Amino acid sequence: MALQATSLLPSSVSIYKDGKSSASIKETCFFGVSVSSSNNLKPEFNYSSIKCKELRKRGFSASIIRAQTATTTPAISESAPEAKKTLRKGNVIVTGASSGLGLATAKALAETGQWHVIMACRNFLKAEKAAKSAGMSKESHTVMHLDLASLDSVRQFVDNFRRSGMPLDVLVCNAAVYLPTAKEPTFTAEGFELSVGTNHLGHFLLSRLLLEDLKQSDYSSKRLIIVGSITGNTNTLAGNVPPKANLGDLRGLAGGLNGVNSSPMIDGGEFDGAKAYKDSKVCNMLTMQEFHRRYHEETGITFASLYPGCIAETGLFREHVPLFRLLFPPFQKYITKGYVSEEEAGKRLAQVVSEPYLTKSGVYWSWNKNSASFENQLSKEASDAEKARKVWEVSEKLVGLAPEDN
Repeated sequence: MALQATSLLPSSVSIYKDGKSSASIKETCFFGVSVSSSNNLKPEFNYSSIKCKELRKRGFSASIIRAQTATTTPAISESAPEAKKTLRKGNVIVTGASSGLGLATAKALAETGQWHVIMACRNFLKAEKAAKSAGMSKESHTVMHLDLASLDSVRQFVDNFRRSGMPLDVLVCNAAVYLPTAKEPTFTAEGFELSVGTNHLGHFLLSRLLLEDLKQSDYSSKRLIIVGSITGNTNTLAGNVPPKANLGDLRGLAGGLNGVNSSPMIDGGEFDGAKAYKDSKVCNMLTMQEFHRRYHEETGITFASLYPGCIAETGLFREHVPLFRLLFPPFQKYITKGYVSEEEAGKRLAQVVSEPYLTKSGVYWSWNKNSASFENQLSKEASDAEKARKVWEVSEKLVGLAPEDN
């Protein structure tokens, strides 16, 4: 696969797919407060974001660095000249597709032969190696650089994607940062608390900008999917493990989550890494519903969220204590019976991307113990229409979008 001669965007964060589970009401999943987290190298978080702030204070400006993009374009098989539409593979963007749930989903879709996967990842080379290791052919995917912790990177990704000439049929917002043991907040390039800035605001801007591309799709079923989490749903056992998700009156979000002029937490409270992640997933699920209310009837796009299952063996827990990593998988397999492999979870997310029977919009999908999908219920806060509207409007301001801008 040919690579354009460009530079890798320096990251302020390592971004990882959300291998976290979200659970059905019928099926619970143990997820403790100390469940630890991410595959990221902490020095990457601390150095670049802090240095950016120091440079700004001293009057220096940072230049935009072009991202690398693999330019292979999916093959298009044309039908007879008299046909109204060409027959082609569907194009799906999956964020955080270099590992875990994102990679498993990309592989599952590529193996069908019906999808071309745009793997939107912070670490370009890691994504290429992961795709090769997973057995994905060069023709089945394109790797494009995306750092959700930088709004400039999000906008650049959208520009690069549009220059590729590929249509967009499905967008999967999967990547996430999860730092439950962090004692101090880390910040994105724009100064937002890292978990919410990446998981919610980065995906919010990406989804808003690419909405127009989805509208223009002539594919049979165009969809926007945001991966949810059981940890943000307080109507489940796992969602009630302290600290519980709670957005409060959004005073911290409205203040910019910068930890200087406002709290780094959405509700304005003291920083808590586990709660920051849970709050970000509530925002994800509220955003999905607000997209549905604003755009489904007009565009025909399906907007959905999901809980793919409790993925107990994942890089998500790389920094947790060894004893937890040893005991958590068998606990899920033999006690809660909620264990789901990354491969199985990837197949479930791939179903939400492609299956005709999962086209209902505004739904939070889950799977029961028989691996059958069903419409799950969100908690009171995660389904609060008025709070969804407020989160949407505040998020627009934070990411620099005017109302109804795109």
